[in-house]
Amino acid sequence: MIERHRRPYDNVNQMVGWTPLVRLNRVAEGIRTPVYGKCEFMNPGGSVKDRIGSAIIEAAEARGDLEPGGTIVEGTSGNTGIGLAMAAVARGYRCIFTMPDKMSMEKVKLLRAFGAQVIITPTDVSPDDPRHYSQHAARIARETPGAVLADQFYNPANPEAHYRTTGPELWEQSQGRITHFFAGAGTGGTISGTGRFLKEKRPDVQVVGVDPVGSIIAPYFHTGEKPEGEAYAVEGLGNDKIPGTLDLDPVDDYVSVADRDAFHMAIRLTREEGLFVGGSAGLIVHAALEEARRIDDPEAFVVAILCDWGEHYLTKCFDPEWMEAEGFGMPGERR
Repeated sequence: MIERHRRPYDNVNQMVGWTPLVRLNRVAEGIRTPVYGKCEFMNPGGSVKDRIGSAIIEAAEARGDLEPGGTIVEGTSGNTGIGLAMAAVARGYRCIFTMPDKMSMEKVKLLRAFGAQVIITPTDVSPDDPRHYSQHAARIARETPGAVLADQFYNPANPEAHYRTTGPELWEQSQGRITHFFAGAGTGGTISGTGRFLKEKRPDVQVVGVDPVGSIIAPYFHTGEKPEGEAYAVEGLGNDKIPGTLDLDPVDDYVSVADRDAFHMAIRLTREEGLFVGGSAGLIVHAALEEARRIDDPEAFVVAILCDWGEHYLTKCFDPEWMEAEGFGMPGERR
């Protein structure tokens, strides 16, 4: 593995990637199958989306779409915006982001701390509604001189970044022993790019997508039909449309996890493992542990993506009053 931090970096973008892989212990008690978490919250911007920030900007520069002094526009649940903003400020670009109103205020404040302009849009609108955060972002990009739409849901630089970085890292960190890879899909970049790399290395690796109950991706995977999406509280994963960057060819299965189970596991990972993660990581780990228990194989090597840093959700799943108000309770409470 590459030895990190031995020498100075030229800029913050070089600090992205080579995040640690750590075995889960207390939350996996009684499960013989080893389960590991890929600590993407240890990227400098605090999430797996840091990997695509620089990649998207570099691709736009190479095409000639983004020139000095330009503006980067994107519709984001927060983490892609942070990854883009972090990469942008190092290059002198301005950023404008649209975000659905269900997202945490912590992420809004983080984006503004990077100097980005943030526009809040309604969550409960259809994907083709002009008020939808992705539609609103596209309009801003069209109307702003010198602007480029990052377009994470359709930009091939997104999955390519994971094919070039996340996949090779997991292969090396597991010494080629990885047997199961669990990830969610908001844009689909992580599971598509990483899954494609792992399948090329070892075709029998099981790539499993994890969706919040209410998202349409898991139902679409199993039926080929697009149902009406329903509201869910977990941020950053799932979708009410099928993104262009989502390639389901490397995916072997898709499972759905309820908000309550996702949030409870995020809290348990923090309190029992010392891994301070958000609800999306809880969602993925819950599914990975269920599968690890089922296969019951000490020779297997299960990896779950730990998507982002829990500090982004202090007013959400780490706030007992919010959890109670939403009807989720706290781990250990009977409902």
